[in-house]
Amino acid sequence: MPLPVLLKDVAEAIGGLNEELHACINRRTGEVVVISDEESWLAENGGIDDESLPAWQRDILPKVKEVLESEDFVALPDQFEFDEYRLMQRFSLEQEDPGTQEELLDSIRGRGAFRRFKNRVYEMGIEKAWFAYRDQALEQFAADFLRREGIPFVEE
Repeated sequence: MPLPVLLKDVAEAIGGLNEELHACINRRTGEVVVISDEESWLAENGGIDDESLPAWQRDILPKVKEVLESEDFVALPDQFEFDEYRLMQRFSLEQEDPGTQEELLDSIRGRGAFRRFKNRVYEMGIEKAWFAYRDQALEQFAADFLRREGIPFVEE
């Protein structure tokens, strides 16, 4: 991905991260690389030459090693820095219908809040509104990050 980076691509990378997946962006080229914990461990512990690994995994390990060793790469914010729980709460509070607002707020209480919330927005037929809201928030979050890092981007 050449500079300037496409904001949507960076937002999608951030939105797809989890506890085992992390992403970095190359400050010079704009390349976004998503890395699993397993791939990081293998690259750091000599897995690049391990013939017992599948070919696809051996093929990506040199890139993983480059990311881990190069100062050109900066980590993208992880899933914990983008507070999706707070986002679900804001979305719920912005609903005009008090009943919808109450049902959504109730769905995010306790364990399983993310799953219940997503199930509820589908049941209520407001999933398009939720995903548009989430996408906009992710893009704003990604834009703020890129500005702080001095990485040029375009919106489309």
